[in-house]
Amino acid sequence: MIDFLGRTRELDMLRRELAKVREGVGGWKPGQCILLRGRRRVGKSSLVEEFSRQAEVPTFYFAARNETPERELQEFIDSVALSTLPRREEFLENPPSHLNDALRLLGNIVPDDTPSLIVLDEVPYLMDEAGRFEGALQWTWDRLLLSKPVLMLLIGSDLSMMRTLNEYRRPFHQRGREMVLGPLNPAEVGEMLELGPAEAFDAALVTGGLPLICAGWPTGADLWDFLGEALSDPISALNVSAKLMLAAEFPEQAMAAQVMRAIGNGERTFANIARAAGGIAHSTLSRALEILVDKSIVSADLPIALHPSKERRYSIADPYLRFWLALVEPHFDEIDRLRGDLVVNRIRKSWTSWRGRAIEPLVRESLARILPLGPVPYARHVGGYWTRSNSVEIDIVGAEKAPVAEELAFLGSIKWLESEPFDRRDLAALHRHRAAVTDEPVPLIGVSRNGFDCEGLDGEFGPEDLIEGWQR
Repeated sequence: MIDFLGRTRELDMLRRELAKVREGVGGWKPGQCILLRGRRRVGKSSLVEEFSRQAEVPTFYFAARNETPERELQEFIDSVALSTLPRREEFLENPPSHLNDALRLLGNIVPDDTPSLIVLDEVPYLMDEAGRFEGALQWTWDRLLLSKPVLMLLIGSDLSMMRTLNEYRRPFHQRGREMVLGPLNPAEVGEMLELGPAEAFDAALVTGGLPLICAGWPTGADLWDFLGEALSDPISALNVSAKLMLAAEFPEQAMAAQVMRAIGNGERTFANIARAAGGIAHSTLSRALEILVDKSIVSADLPIALHPSKERRYSIADPYLRFWLALVEPHFDEIDRLRGDLVVNRIRKSWTSWRGRAIEPLVRESLARILPLGPVPYARHVGGYWTRSNSVEIDIVGAEKAPVAEELAFLGSIKWLESEPFDRRDLAALHRHRAAVTDEPVPLIGVSRNGFDCEGLDGEFGPEDLIEGWQR
C-alpha cells in the first residue's frame, strides 16, 4: 500500500509492543501504553489503522473531534458499538453519562485472557487545565488496564500537549512511552516516487514527506510536472494541507500565525520579524515565538561557535510549511482563478535561491547520519555559524557540544546547484571563513549537488552519499 511505504520501522515497533502484551498474558502487569505524537497529516491515524488491520486482535478505536462533552461521549459510545471487543454489549446495555465514566466502563470490558488494542486518537482535544480527563485516564490504566493484556495507543497532533501528558506532576506521568512519527524521509520519498537522490531531496523539500501530498505526485514525474498539476487544482493536497494544519494549530492565535508568516517569507532575526509582522511590541513577539517554538513549528537556533553568541535565527521547522508559506500562499488568488501556471513560473524564478537555504537542515541531518567517514569525524551536533552582519557565514559546523563548543569537529559549505560544481572559489571562501573562527586545522567538507572541481577537501558529499544516511 503506497501510504505505508517507508513505515516498516514504525510498524515493527508496534508489533514488538504487541508481542510483549502477548508474552505477558496471565502475568502480573502485561499492559503496555504508547504515546504516539506527530504533526497533523503525517499519517499517525493511517499507521495505526494499518497496524490494527495486521494485528487481528479485538480493537477499540475512538477519535476525539473537539466537540461538546455530550457529543464526544456519544462518539465514544458509537465507537464501542463499532469495536470488536467481545464484551461490548455490556457497555451498551448501561451507557455512561460522562466521558470519564466511559473510560472506566471501557476498562472493565477489555478482555482478561486475550490481547487487545485500545486506541484513543487526538487525545489533546480531551485534555483540560484541571487535568480531569488525565486523572480518569490514569485511574483506568492503573486500576483496570495495566493488569490486562492490552496495548493502549494514545495519539495526538498537538506536540506540546502530548509532551505535557507525560510530564512530571501530571496524572499520567511515566505510564506510557513516547513514540514520535515523523514525515517520510528523503530516501522513502525517493523510493515512493521513483526519483533519483537529488530529485528525492527536492521532493522532500516541497512535500515535507507528508504521505497525502506524496500520494498526489505521479510516479516518476519531475518536480515541475508535479507542481504544474498540483497548483492547477485549488483543492489539491499541496494547496490545502497547510491551511488545515494552521487552522487547527492557531484557531485563536492570530498574532502567532502572523509571526509565522513573516518567518516563512524569509525574515530570520527578531528585529526583522517584528518589522515584517507590523511593528509589534517585543513582548508580544516574544510570546508568539514561544508558542511557535513550543509547537515545534519554528526552530530557534544559535550558531555553533567557540564563544557564546546571542545571534539567534528563526526558521520554519517543517519543510512543506516553509515551501508553502514562501512560494504558494502569497499567490493563492491566482490558484483560485485556476492560474497555477503563473505560480509555477514564479517558483521557477526563485527556486534556486530558495532551495539553497531550505536544503541546509536536511544536509546537516544527513551528515549526522553518515559520519564518521574517512578523516571526517562524527559530531553529536551539526549546525551552522553566522555573525550579526553575516560577513562570516558557514553552512556546516560539527561539534560535540552546542551551541558553545569546546572544539570544532569540522566545517563545511553547501553548493546545491544543477549547473555548477563545487570549485576552487568555494574552497577558498571556506578557508577564509575557517580562519575567521579558528586557528586550528579543522577538517573541511563540501556538499554539492553537481560534483566537485577542486582538490583539498577532507570530505566530499553528493546527493547519493547523503541519501545513504536515510536508507540505513
